Amino acid sequence: QLRLVESGGGLVQPGGSLRLSCAFSGYTLGHYLIGWFRQAPGKGREGIAVISSSGDNIMYADSVKGRFTISRGDARNTVALQMNSLKPEDTGIYYCAADVSVARPPSGRDLDPSEYDQWGQGTQVTVSS
Repeated sequence: QLRLVESGGGLVQPGGSLRLSCAFSGYTLGHYLIGWFRQAPGKGREGIAVISSSGDNIMYADSVKGRFTISRGDARNTVALQMNSLKPEDTGIYYCAADVSVARPPSGRDLDPSEYDQWGQGTQVTVSS
């Protein structure tokens, strides 16, 4: 069973930055995709960024393009999400998820939460003055 744990959430003022981390463990992964998703109060879960296992292929939702950066973390089996120029509408619970045994670059469908079956518990991000 794959285990994913998010960290790094918190309260930040508009225009500020946060760095989230997703640590995954449980079994040896071959090719896979790791996605970041968020869920605002009263809304559905939204895919915002996806990275391939090599780190070479990345996709972003239009809502975060140019402000958020997904990358392989410094530690093994981690993926980071650097969030800059945060807005109040970025508030929500942020989740990472894994789609294992995927040996292709991410495409638009990989921003769909239904493509993933391994999820972390989420970390709260609140952007407010």
